[in-house]
Amino acid sequence: MNATDLPDHTFDLRELHSDELRTAVHAIEVSATEDKSDSSSSSFGEEFPLVELTGLSGQKAACMRWSKSVRVRAVGDLGDFAFAWFDGVDVHLEGNVGDGACEGMRRGVVRITGNAGCGLGAAMTGGTLAIYGAAGPRVGAAMRGGSIFVRGDVGDDTGAGALAGTIVVGGDAGANLGDGLNNVTVFLRGNAQSLAPGVIEAPLRKREEVRLGLLLMSASIRGKAADFRRIIPEARWKAEEAGAGEVRPNWR
Repeated sequence: MNATDLPDHTFDLRELHSDELRTAVHAIEVSATEDKSDSSSSSFGEEFPLVELTGLSGQKAACMRWSKSVRVRAVGDLGDFAFAWFDGVDVHLEGNVGDGACEGMRRGVVRITGNAGCGLGAAMTGGTLAIYGAAGPRVGAAMRGGSIFVRGDVGDDTGAGALAGTIVVGGDAGANLGDGLNNVTVFLRGNAQSLAPGVIEAPLRKREEVRLGLLLMSASIRGKAADFRRIIPEARWKAEEAGAGEVRPNWR
């Protein structure tokens, strides 16, 4: 999304309640071809309507429960539950968000240049969420899919109860990292205050390094995959060592 692109629609958050804004956005005409496109691919872009939001001043529940193939551009801070249950295409917010941002997110790409509060991406099921500042506790708690990137630090209980997906942390993590992780990988570049019981730091396998490198590129985050460490459940590591998670050559 280019900052110089002219918006197709502009909405002032000072004039519209969150429900009114959602109704207005859902009324935007989008062709059937566009609406059925896979927003996770690299093919989406200019064909989707660009919505510009103005008048941001910490409003709560902004862009909550959107289910429309639109791009979003905004400058300013939003409050709790911004982009919660988001099912759009592409978001670029130059600002901060409160607690519960992108909770239940289903698809699309959300990029936030500032910081996020507690519960970032909790229970999300798909899409890509990138925070270029820091985030509070419980990042990705109970997530069931998708990818979360935080360039800075994250708080305690990151990944608590997460069942599927990927969490990438460019800074440090708080206490109890990975409590209840299941089929989830946490890539950590900094240090964790403590790992949850049953969670270990495992070697970064070559295939994981390649996958992480692609993920970093997709989130427009600079950094080498080799700089990160892999945090996974100990049971998963044992399964890999037993041959369940790694292709091993048969020399016989």
